Formats: sequence, C-alpha cells, structure tokens
Amino acid sequence: MPSKKRPVVIALAVLGLAGLGAFAWYANQQVGGAPAAASGAAKPGAPAGGPPGGFAMAVELARVASGSLDDEVSAVGSLKSVDSVVLRPEVTGRVAAIRFADGQKVDKGAVLIELDAQTQTAELQQALANLGLAEANLKRNEELIQKKFVSQRALDETRAQLKVQEAAVALARARLAKMSLRAPFAGVVGLRSVSVGDYVKEGQELVNFEGLAALKVDFRLPEMHLAKLARGQRVELASDAMPGKRFAATVDAIDPLVDASGRSLAVRARLDNPDGALRPGMFVRVRLVFARRDNVLTIPEQALVPAAQGTTVFVVADGKVKQTPVKTGQRRAGSVEIVDGLQAGDSVVTAGQLKLRDGAPVKPVDAAAPGGGDMAGGKPAQGR
Repeated sequence: MPSKKRPVVIALAVLGLAGLGAFAWYANQQVGGAPAAASGAAKPGAPAGGPPGGFAMAVELARVASGSLDDEVSAVGSLKSVDSVVLRPEVTGRVAAIRFADGQKVDKGAVLIELDAQTQTAELQQALANLGLAEANLKRNEELIQKKFVSQRALDETRAQLKVQEAAVALARARLAKMSLRAPFAGVVGLRSVSVGDYVKEGQELVNFEGLAALKVDFRLPEMHLAKLARGQRVELASDAMPGKRFAATVDAIDPLVDASGRSLAVRARLDNPDGALRPGMFVRVRLVFARRDNVLTIPEQALVPAAQGTTVFVVADGKVKQTPVKTGQRRAGSVEIVDGLQAGDSVVTAGQLKLRDGAPVKPVDAAAPGGGDMAGGKPAQGR
C-alpha cells in the first residue's frame, strides 16, 4: 500500500512547486510593471539608475579655477638658541655672591656667580711679590755686570727667574679668574639652582644661559625634496602660541647624511629674534616655498569621487553630468590641484554625487562661484 501511494505524493509535490513558481513570477511582474504603468514609458535618454521619469537632480556646483600655486612643503620643528650654555664651575668652591636675578638680561662679560676666592687672591699676591723681587734682582745684576762684579751666568739665571715669576703671576691670575663665572655672550639668565653659601663641585650645573637675539629651527623633509633644497631659501614659521603671526627664516644648513631608517633629511633654518618674542623650545610649523607656478587649475576637495579607475569628478555640460577621471596634484586648505582631465571654467559637482550616473540631468542649486564663493540659489541639495 505505501508503494502505491508514493507516485501520488510525488505528483502532488511537483504540482505544488509549479504553483509556487507561477505565483512568484506573477508577483514579480506586478512589482516591476507598476511604476511603468503609473508613469508611462521612460523618456528617451533617461540614464539607467537615475531619477524616475528623467527628473533633474539638485546638486551644488563649482567652477574650475585657474590661478597661481606655491610649490611648497610643510614640516614641524622646535626652536633652539643659536647660543646656549649651562654655566658650570671649573673648580670646586663655595658660592660667595650671585650677581643676577632670575630671567635677567645681561651683557657679555658680566659677572654672574662668584666663588670664595680668598686662597686664590693670596696666591696672586704672593706671586706678585716674588715677581717684584725677581725684577729688582735682575736690575741689580745688570748694573753689577757692567762693573764686572757678577758673572754672565748669574745674570742669565736672574733673567730666567724673572720669567718664572711672571708665569707664576699669570697662573695665579688664571686660578683667580676661574672663581668668577661670567656671561660668555649677551643673553638672558635662566633659573638658578644654587644659593649663596652652597658648596659646588667641579662641573655642577648652576644656571642655564640663553642668547635670544638669534634662533634656529631643525626640521626634517622627505629625501624627494633634496634636489630643490639650497642654502638661503626663505622659510616661513608659525607658532600656535602666536596665532596669525608669521616669522621669516632662511635655510642655514642641510645635513649631508640622509636618515636611512626614515629616508628623511635634516634641515636647519635661522631667524633673527630682536624683540625676543620667540623662545627656545617652542613648537613651530615650517613652510618652505620652492617656487610659484601660474595657471594652475584647482577645484574644491569635495568634488572628488573615488572610482574603480581612480579619482573622478562629475562635470556638468548642457544640464547633464559626465563622470570624468582626473589626475590630482597638491592639496591646499580645502582645494586640490588638477593636473589633467579638466579645463578652466568647467563646472563640477561638489554635493549630490552619490545619486548621479553618467548622463543624468541635474539642476544647479546653491552653486559655488569661481574661487570657492557661493552663488545665490534655491535650497541646498539634500545629501551628497
């Protein structure tokens, strides 16, 4: 009995599957044909995937601008003093006097710190006394040799003794000078770390001393710019601590060694700082201009559309768009250089690209004027 019912079950299953297939085909025909029945046949030339019935899409436009563009490179760096030292004593001793206030400007040669020099002063006085005695002996022997009361050997020994005492005086003066720390150049004294009465050791750091009249900035550039670099090139600096201000510097030196790990080149620029507005250690942004190029085409960055074939833009002509591949160059503050693919005066879509296809009709709304300005128009396009 079960074997007799099996063909019937199979037949019923086949009929059920056929019915489901027919129902799915009918439903698909109803969904696909409804818009066509409601709106009629599509207009000739309407792009596939575009607005139904060939309606124009509202987009924002901008014109391809032509102007000059600086061939430049940017980097970051830190300011340093051209002249910068940390004062350290050459001998041990006790601090006897401090002749400056923290942060004070001083001239070259000014005494900043004095160590107790009683011993060195006494040694100098002793050397001066011995020198006076040697001079007197030499004078006496020169008079006696004329009368042949002393030998030539005695006179020579007296002269040698005089030179020895002169050297002793010079040595005593040098030792005494080491007890005073003087400003090696005109600059500003930092914050001292000692007080009067402190016993300091040889080489101990006492205070930093900075020359602010001239500063230097070290920064790195990719090795690809090596052929464009040269001493004397103009550099523009900007600091976040002083927004809106620009400072001029010049390339002073280029490191002959390229960093093998980062393939970068160290560059040093120098700038004058007569008013002391800039300080060593400040973070600065560096802008180095190699040359200025004219007749450069630029468009807003938002006009670029990534595609399988590369970067493209939608160009508007006769009320329709055409997706055009372009070759880009340098980027500047919201705009990008177009090396190939466009001409000056072309209109490109800057908003609304996501719903566009080749040949789709468009309507400019709130279009951007040449140079990035906005032209009067209706409502802005909704989305991109």
